[in-house]
Amino acid sequence: MTTDNRTPVTILGLGSMGTALAEAFIEAGHPTTVWNRSEGKARPLVEKGAVRAETIADALTASPLIISVLSTYEVTLQVLEPAGAALAGRTLVTLNSGVPAGAREMAAWAAARGALFLDGAIKNVPAAVGKADTLLYYGGDKAVFDRHEATLRVMGGHTVHLGAEPDLAALYETAVGATLLPALVGFFQGAALVTARGLTASTMVPYAVKWLEMIGSVLPALAEEIDSGDYSRPFSSIGVFYDGLAGERGLDQEANVDTSWQEPMNELLRRAVAEGRREQSISALIELLRK
Repeated sequence: MTTDNRTPVTILGLGSMGTALAEAFIEAGHPTTVWNRSEGKARPLVEKGAVRAETIADALTASPLIISVLSTYEVTLQVLEPAGAALAGRTLVTLNSGVPAGAREMAAWAAARGALFLDGAIKNVPAAVGKADTLLYYGGDKAVFDRHEATLRVMGGHTVHLGAEPDLAALYETAVGATLLPALVGFFQGAALVTARGLTASTMVPYAVKWLEMIGSVLPALAEEIDSGDYSRPFSSIGVFYDGLAGERGLDQEANVDTSWQEPMNELLRRAVAEGRREQSISALIELLRK
C-alpha cells in the first residue's frame, strides 16, 4: 500500500480496454503494474507512471488486486496457469468475454489456488472508463466486493454487485449483450439505405437515437409481460410486426441492400402467427425462443 492507502493494482492485457483501465488507475494515484504479451503496448503506460512486469508471476505478486482484461476465460486460464500459485491470498477480477460456465470454471480454478475471485463486465466503451455513469457489474463473494469496491469504482462510478454466484456477471453480460449486434446491424442497414440515396449516415443519427430511446422506454412493460406470462394486453402485437413484413418486400432490390440477416427474425414472426399468437404482445416471442 502507499501512504495514502490506495490499493496497488495489476492489469493483465493491454488492448484498448485494458489500456484505458490502466490509465484510469494511474490517474487516480493507484500504484499500477501492467502486463501484456507484447512489450510495446506497455511503453506509453510506463511513461505515465505504470510499472511493466516482465513475467506473469511478477505481475501477480506485484499487487493484491489483479484485474484481467484478456479476451476469454480460456485465454485467461492459459496465461495464469504457469504462475497460478502466486495468486494465493490475492483477489482476481476477470473482465473478459465468455459464457456463465466459463466464469464458474474460472472461480473454481482461482479458489483451488487460494485466490479470492470476482467476475465482472464493463458495459461501455474504453473512452467511458472512469466516468461517473459508466456501468460495471460483478458476481462473487459480497465481502470481497465490499473490500475492493472503492478501488473498482475507479473504472466506473456505476458499480453494481449482482449477487454471490460467480457467474452472474457473465449471465447478464450474455443476456444484455444479445441486443448489441442486432441493433448495430439494423443501424448499418439503415445507413446503407440512406447513403444509397446520396445522403450521409450522420443525418439519421438523431432519429436513430430517439428510436433507441423509445425502445428503452418500453422495455419495463415488456419485461413485466414476460415475468407475468400474460401477453393478452399488448401495446404492440405480433400481428402488427408480421403485417409489416409485406411492406419490406423488395427493399433489397430497390436500394441494393442485403436484408437477409433479418430472415431468422421474420421466421419467428411467421411461426408465432402459425401458433395462433397474432393478437398477443410482441413479448410473447420469448416463448418461441425458449426450448
